[in-house]
Amino acid sequence: MSSMTTPTKIKPPKQPLKVPAEAGIAVVFMLVMLGGFIATPNFLTVSNMMVLLLNGAVIGFLCLGQSFVLLTGGIDLSCGSIVAMTCVVAALLMEKFGIPWQLAVPMVLAIGAFSGLINGVIIERTGVPPFIVTFAMMGVAASIPQIITGAESIRVTQIGYSLIGQSKPLGIPFPVIALLLAIVIAVIFLRRTITGTHIYAVGGNADAAHLSGISIPRITLLVYAISGLCAACGGLIYGSRLMTGYPTAGRGDELFFSIAGAVVGGVSLFGGTGSIIGAMIGAMLIAAISNLMNVLNVSAYWQPLVIGLIILFGVTFDTLRTSKKIVIPWLKVRKPRKTTTPTS
Repeated sequence: MSSMTTPTKIKPPKQPLKVPAEAGIAVVFMLVMLGGFIATPNFLTVSNMMVLLLNGAVIGFLCLGQSFVLLTGGIDLSCGSIVAMTCVVAALLMEKFGIPWQLAVPMVLAIGAFSGLINGVIIERTGVPPFIVTFAMMGVAASIPQIITGAESIRVTQIGYSLIGQSKPLGIPFPVIALLLAIVIAVIFLRRTITGTHIYAVGGNADAAHLSGISIPRITLLVYAISGLCAACGGLIYGSRLMTGYPTAGRGDELFFSIAGAVVGGVSLFGGTGSIIGAMIGAMLIAAISNLMNVLNVSAYWQPLVIGLIILFGVTFDTLRTSKKIVIPWLKVRKPRKTTTPTS
């Protein structure tokens, strides 16, 4: 008699439900919006939502540039001051030198990118920590507009300049449209290009990235230039909304908002981890909390405290997660059961 084997079907293991990494911060954002609506009916009005979107656009641009830097393990403390500098430079180009706003805008964007590039060059060539270099640039960029203008604002008379910050194509503020376009470009760049992969690699392990042939100097210069460019976008939005070059524009809580939004949105301070989508949701969360406190007439003295606690929580959580002292599993993969085939 010959032995007979009965084939048994092995069921494939059930795959866990893949929850996007940005789901957690998105839920928190929705809860804050719902809480704001419950706290005051004025929070979700059309006029307040427009203010939230416009303020969120500036924070979003700063957070976008900050995210590129953080992904490489660096940090940019100068972005808020670059906002002030570019806001004033734009007004000077148009009013003092008579340059049409159509030419002044790209010139200002180039100046912002060049300012960030200077940060990258110093960091790469000298080896000085990014914190120190960008902190020094923060002071330089903050002083330049005040020295040039004597700490006085410059009124812009070219009406076309207002299109950047005040126009509403299809009822949507132009800064919001510009930010959405920038987000799409950034996401595609990081996910679909070799350079985007290199940015994550440098932040994940710089030594390994160098050994694999990645040009760390090129990546460093690129991310800081992008941060400066995004800061210049914020400066143009500020200036065109008020048609004025303010020497102190962007020197409030914008720097802290950009860092808080990125970190709370999942971008690691240690580099190599995070996404632009998560950072943008984090930026909108910070903008919504700030706006809600304004609507509720919360004292301005309390607002930095709240944002500071958010940054502390985000950094602490990121540190514990990176050191693997805290683990938040979604759903574990079930191991297939071992089955034996009976033989006779």
